[in-house]
Amino acid sequence: MTAPQQYYELYRGSSIGEALIDTIDDLINDGRIEPQLAMKILANFDRSIADTLAEKVKSRLTFKGHLETYRFCDDVWTFLVKDVRFKSDGGQEFQADKVKIVSCNSKKPGEV
Repeated sequence: MTAPQQYYELYRGSSIGEALIDTIDDLINDGRIEPQLAMKILANFDRSIADTLAEKVKSRLTFKGHLETYRFCDDVWTFLVKDVRFKSDGGQEFQADKVKIVSCNSKKPGEV
């Protein structure tokens, strides 16, 4: 029997992830669900969002900016970029003062 695949918890910090966590916290505090169920819900969220983004998102985005800081720890790259200009597939351009980019391996160590 194979161990269940682990997914990054990265998307829990997104607006939809934070909304889910807030809702789960309310349900736990009201005694409507157990913490063990909450952990299963969050694990399912991690899997679902990672799989959906990998399968459904086909757009491309290019960007250019000034790299302020970078680090590599536990197979995760983090880049802090200033004065960033983005350009989408459709030619739409926009900019941001600061952007944090977190890049993780799509496969866990030992996966083929």
